[in-house]
Amino acid sequence: MNNDFTRDAFVLVTDYVKANTGEDVSDALQELILNNPRRVLYFPDGEYLLSKPICTPANPEHAVSLQLSNFAVIKAMDCWDSDEALIRLGAAEPFNTIMVNGSNYYLSGGIIDGNNVANGVSIDSGRETRVENVSIKHTKVGLHVKWGANSGSADCDICNVNIVGRGTVDSIGLLIEGMDNTFTNMRIARVQIGVKLLKGGNYLRNIHPLYSLASGWDHYTDSIAFCDLSWENWYDFCYSDQYCTGFYFADNVRSICHNCFCFWWKTLEGGEIGFKAGGKFNSLLSNCKVTLRGDAKDTNFLVGAEGGYGVIENPFFNEDQAPDKCYQNDLVGKVLHP
Repeated sequence: MNNDFTRDAFVLVTDYVKANTGEDVSDALQELILNNPRRVLYFPDGEYLLSKPICTPANPEHAVSLQLSNFAVIKAMDCWDSDEALIRLGAAEPFNTIMVNGSNYYLSGGIIDGNNVANGVSIDSGRETRVENVSIKHTKVGLHVKWGANSGSADCDICNVNIVGRGTVDSIGLLIEGMDNTFTNMRIARVQIGVKLLKGGNYLRNIHPLYSLASGWDHYTDSIAFCDLSWENWYDFCYSDQYCTGFYFADNVRSICHNCFCFWWKTLEGGEIGFKAGGKFNSLLSNCKVTLRGDAKDTNFLVGAEGGYGVIENPFFNEDQAPDKCYQNDLVGKVLHP
């Protein structure tokens, strides 16, 4: 990219902070962020090492956007000592408004490398935050959407984000504590839990967690692709790949799954579950599919306690592989065939 054009269109980070030095640039980047309100900071190709998080302001008067080139890498140093993420969007000057220009800041492009010691990206405050076209690697928690500034609503848009965890049993790809967010086109791998939702009101489309833990299969039976512990979320064309449990709904969760599916390319000793309710099944499954490789017979499709009112429309699964038939009881739910 032509540097003269870049300087006119962006703040060129390497005019102030050099890449590929092997030195800690945390303080220099933080100073650059705070000194350039309402600007886009552009990171050219290269490696930028951090010993601590960098925080962007949520206050729209001082907010910045971070634009990384495809091969710009922001990476945690070995001496990292923080439970927070490498990049904390909106962590400086928490704010809640969509009425002031600058409230919709973003992180776009590049690679965020936790180096197996740091979390990747968190959204701490603000409204209309966007994270797009980013690869997040080697993290305990890849992307963390915290309790939102708008009475819990974070109102974020996340798209085209790939997450690869550190392959440990405490690793989570996407952790959602805020409400009213949209997540589309995400690939997640090497984590024990693909997506963990602690709050509702979120929309997820084309999210694909793949189970591939570094420790192999020792903790496979505890693995969950989508762990929904809240009250109501929407899933469209979401895909659990090889996780022991594809979709887990806590007791009384009222979520909706449309065109979702679970697949296993390898079955172990049985116990794989496509859609599981931890208590009463109160969700809606529409056009959902469970596919087992080979002649596996022990895999359950759905487990739920009596007393729910969930509905299954147009199921694509073998009911012989759903030994818990409580959802077929008219008093607790129905299976509706075409």
